Order: sequence, then structure tokens, then C-alpha cells
Amino acid sequence: MTTNRLFRWTGSVGAATLLVAVMIGAYAMCAQAKSEPSYQQHVASATVGYWLAASDGGVFSFGDAQFYGSLPSDKITPAAPVVGIASTPDGKGYWLVAADGGVFAMGDAHYWGSYGDPPVSCGPPCAAPAPVVALASTSDAGGYLVMGNDGSGRSFGNAPFLDTALPHLSAPLTGLAIDGSTDGYWLVAADGGVFSYGDASFYGSMGGHHLSGPVVGMADTADGNGYWLVGADGGVFSYGDATFEGSLPSNGIVSSSRIVGMTVAN
Repeated sequence: MTTNRLFRWTGSVGAATLLVAVMIGAYAMCAQAKSEPSYQQHVASATVGYWLAASDGGVFSFGDAQFYGSLPSDKITPAAPVVGIASTPDGKGYWLVAADGGVFAMGDAHYWGSYGDPPVSCGPPCAAPAPVVALASTSDAGGYLVMGNDGSGRSFGNAPFLDTALPHLSAPLTGLAIDGSTDGYWLVAADGGVFSYGDASFYGSMGGHHLSGPVVGMADTADGNGYWLVGADGGVFSYGDATFEGSLPSNGIVSSSRIVGMTVAN
């Protein structure tokens, strides 16, 4: 062990006394360091955060994710249940989307429109072609894509339209994540099956596994080398380099409303 100070002294008695004091202090420092490694490692590992959203618009924060509001706390009652959530790139805000395509912005998230604000060419009522189940934002927060459970979608702001050729699905789609490091993206179905498109890599799925409830959403890591899946009970499943920072069951939390999606505070 080394110290960050240089000591200078004269006289054999003073040297011996100071040497003993330094050795005792060094031993105490080492003993303290050995007694706290689990705490220090826990703090160092808590560098990722994510939010879970409930059908009433409630938001739950985990890890480093900060709370920026929810529909119940803002006394907003959506016309349809909330079905998804997506975060801004800086992790200082998020959007919630309802089953009718309504979008709600929190924190520094900018509102870019929703199915309730149709373009001129759409014509009233311009309803979602299929029940909306997810929302994903662009890497610069300049737009977002709202997706239905059949893979259909509509882009807002500068979000590109994802032309998805879906395979035969044994369960409806429930979530979407756009890989910010490539042009790829992932879709997840209620049975936990994950589908990769473009340059997005497949890291695993819950397909074929016993689930206590349907998978309702997903989110990807900042580098695109992993993702999380979330179940209706708030359970979280990590793949690739995604780290587990907690879930409702693991924290003994029971939501009064069904969990419907998750997003990450990058």
C-alpha cells in the first residue's frame, strides 16, 4: 500500500514512533476498505436506470432514473389506458402513449403530435389502424414512432417509418426499441419472443419460457448491445450487456395498475 504524502523526520525515537503510527493508520485504512467493498461496488454499478409505466400512467423509477412526473401525479386522466413509455436521449424526460395513440410528454420530452392531432391528409378521425402498444423515440429526441400490435405505425417529428415485414406471430406485438447505435430495431411479442431487424443483434428472449404474465415492453442499452424485457407484473429480464437494477417484485412493490412498458435513462 502506498500513501499520498512524503514524511520527513529526524531522531531514532521520533522515527520509530511515527513509523508505528503510520503502520497502525494504514492497517486501519485497509481494514475499513475490506469491510465496505460490497457497498462501494453497488454504488459503482448503479450507473443505469430505467422506468416502468403502468396502465393508469403511473411511473416507477429504478437505478439512476429520476422521476419527472406521471399522469396520476399531474391529475391527468387519459381517454384510453397507457400502453407504453419512451425516454429522451439525455434521460431527463419521457413520453407516455395510450392505446388510442394519445401521447403525453414529461420532463424535457417535447410533444411532436399524436393520433389525436391528424395531418390534413389523414382526415377525421384518423384513428390508429390497430390498438397502439408502444412508442419509441429517435436518438436526437426530434420525433417518435407510435406502433400498433400488428406492427403498423405512424411517425411523428423526424422519426422514420419502420417498414416491418412481420413473420407469423403466435402472440400480438407489445413493445418496440430502436437501436440508437445502428439503423436496427427490435420488436417483442406478448409471449416474450423478440424479433431483430436491420443491424440490431439478437441477444435472447423469453419465448418458450413459462411466464407469470405477458411481456408488455422492452428497452435497449445505449450501445445497442443488450436489452430489457418487462412483464405485466413489473418483472424485468436482462439480455446482452443490460444490467438488472430492480423490478416491482424484487422490491416488494405491487402496482395498483398493470405494468405496460419500460424505457431506459441513458
